[in-house]
Amino acid sequence: MSDDRPNVVLMVADDHGLHTGKYGYPSIRTPNLDALADEGVRFTNAFCTTASCAASRSVILTGQYNHANGAYGHTHARHHFSCFDDVITLPALLNRAGYHTARVGKQHYAPESLFPFKEGFPVGKFGRDDVRMAEACRELIRSGEPFFLYWCSMNPHRGAGPLETHPCRPDRFGNPLESFPGDAEQFFDDNEVVVPPFLPDTPEVRAELAQYHQSVARLDRGVGRLMQVLKEEGKYENTVILYISDNGMAWPSAKTTLYEPGMNLPLIVRSPFQKARDATCDGLVTWADLTPTILDFAGAYDNPKVFHGRSFRGILGHASPLDWREEIYAAHTFHEITNYYPMRVIRTKQYKFIWNVAHPLTYSSGSDLWRSASWQGALRDGLRTFGVRSMDAYLHRPRFELYDLSEDPNEIRNLAECPEHTELVESFCDKLKQFQEDTRDPWLHKWEYE
Repeated sequence: MSDDRPNVVLMVADDHGLHTGKYGYPSIRTPNLDALADEGVRFTNAFCTTASCAASRSVILTGQYNHANGAYGHTHARHHFSCFDDVITLPALLNRAGYHTARVGKQHYAPESLFPFKEGFPVGKFGRDDVRMAEACRELIRSGEPFFLYWCSMNPHRGAGPLETHPCRPDRFGNPLESFPGDAEQFFDDNEVVVPPFLPDTPEVRAELAQYHQSVARLDRGVGRLMQVLKEEGKYENTVILYISDNGMAWPSAKTTLYEPGMNLPLIVRSPFQKARDATCDGLVTWADLTPTILDFAGAYDNPKVFHGRSFRGILGHASPLDWREEIYAAHTFHEITNYYPMRVIRTKQYKFIWNVAHPLTYSSGSDLWRSASWQGALRDGLRTFGVRSMDAYLHRPRFELYDLSEDPNEIRNLAECPEHTELVESFCDKLKQFQEDTRDPWLHKWEYE
């Protein structure tokens, strides 16, 4: 193979929604992510396929939906989900292609033997200090080409800790009381943050949003240092850079749900091969497309049929690509082992269709969401709505949900029971069944059994 193959850096944030300046979020400061977008392509219709950290990362690193690769939910601790033994992962395929593969930061995949990165730092070595984590990659970046770096921040995920019922320390987003050495923390005022419509405007929400902003800003500084290292080591111009998040921000109606705040995420791609700069692309892509796309850049996209996604390299630079897909699919089943709530979704540019497989169940909450000051404050104050959605609608969902996103971007008016949409619902049901057959979905039999 040619020695001029590009290096590849895949940056994965932890629970970062569409909260950057370039994505139009006004109260955040992300100069480095914005600069990366200025140099590349910003996708506006990019989606995770499952809104839970480990399950989503299994899709990112295999190109297969998690109900097919076996990582139905969290891999760690008592949850203990993992990929099937016959799954072939992105690092294994890039090793075969002659790449030097390395990982740093959050791991959250299992079993480790299926993800044979040639080099890696101890999990948790750098904590929340993304600047130090980026600088630690300098020797790897300097050492040779081609390399694949899987760079995974722990920001801006909520931290573990005691039950929090009011906005006070300890900070739930890993923000230190003092700045990390050599890196000045940025602080945000509760009253200056912009509250998105899916959240209530309460003191608890504002306090936690300010902490979230601070954690995102730290992530952004880590991205900036990594770009600086690539440039100083003379590797930036021959490196494909992708920035994504595993799922949406850690609030109700976002993370663990397949509403838009949970699955519509940032995707910024900077390629040395593309002429377009500061461009956007509205093509529908998912995290199942990431492994095929990276292999395509690496000249190793030899067997496209083994993946559920496809390479989107060819649509970079096309604002509205023709001859591309008209819909994407999502499939969420577990977060933690106690959070069983399977959903199967079709998303077009106009419509979102959700099949809540276990709809008689009350929607379950991840422990970090339930413990949050935002949710506990809503329970304490007896809020009837959580943002634009009623508490009852959030917790008790019908079998089918259908939203016209062009008219109802907040997904409030369920059209599934409207007679004029009967044929559309039937069509989406048929497509979901075919998707489940094609991807070996064990939950396919629920159509017959229930």
